[in-house]
Amino acid sequence: MTIQEYFRIIKRRGWIVILAVLLAAGAAFAVSSLQEDLYRAAVDVSTVPARPDWGLGNTAKDLMRNFTANIKTPEIAQRVIERAQLDKNPYDLLANLQVEPDASTFTVKIQAEDRDGEVAKLIALTLADEFVEERTAYYAQQDKRDRIEVKIRSRAIGYAQVQPKPLVNAVAGAVLGLLLGIGIVLILTWMEADLLRTPAATERALGIPVLGAIPGSSGAKDSPQPVAQAGQVGAPKTA
Repeated sequence: MTIQEYFRIIKRRGWIVILAVLLAAGAAFAVSSLQEDLYRAAVDVSTVPARPDWGLGNTAKDLMRNFTANIKTPEIAQRVIERAQLDKNPYDLLANLQVEPDASTFTVKIQAEDRDGEVAKLIALTLADEFVEERTAYYAQQDKRDRIEVKIRSRAIGYAQVQPKPLVNAVAGAVLGLLLGIGIVLILTWMEADLLRTPAATERALGIPVLGAIPGSSGAKDSPQPVAQAGQVGAPKTA
């Protein structure tokens, strides 16, 4: 396709892309605006071996996956609810909880989400306290050289709003709408690819020069239709 044909496609169907972008961005903005406020608070728990030993270090890294699994249990969640005096169900609390181990820094990140930012902080810190106290009691019975020191890295944590974010979602929706609009235009262009709309397209398809064009009927919007050189048969259909 020539540059002129690309410009013709943009001129004829560019509105499809623009409409898709506007609709997708508007829908994403509207849906985001209807979402409830949700905040996230995160606290880091350090799990450092008592001695700089290669074997103990690897053991600590392996145990971090076990720590993560043990933190996200209904029993721990229930203790957190009772300790923080929350009006919640343990399973609802766990559904808004993320626990991620980071073996490179020997830390476990606990993230809690709630419609109230202060409650999210309370859940994260209380859960961290439960974990630290349980691990500290366990390692107090072990040889001092084989212990893993578990402590909260910092209690000075904040919270951030994770939803709604209408502007961010509107931009994402606009990008999706752009891709969708371009896809629709490409499909429509492919469906009419066998139609000869310009003299140049006719010459490329037939391999012969166009000698003239038959004007369209009175009031027609399309340009005059190209006519191939006389004597040629089997030409493709024209639009």
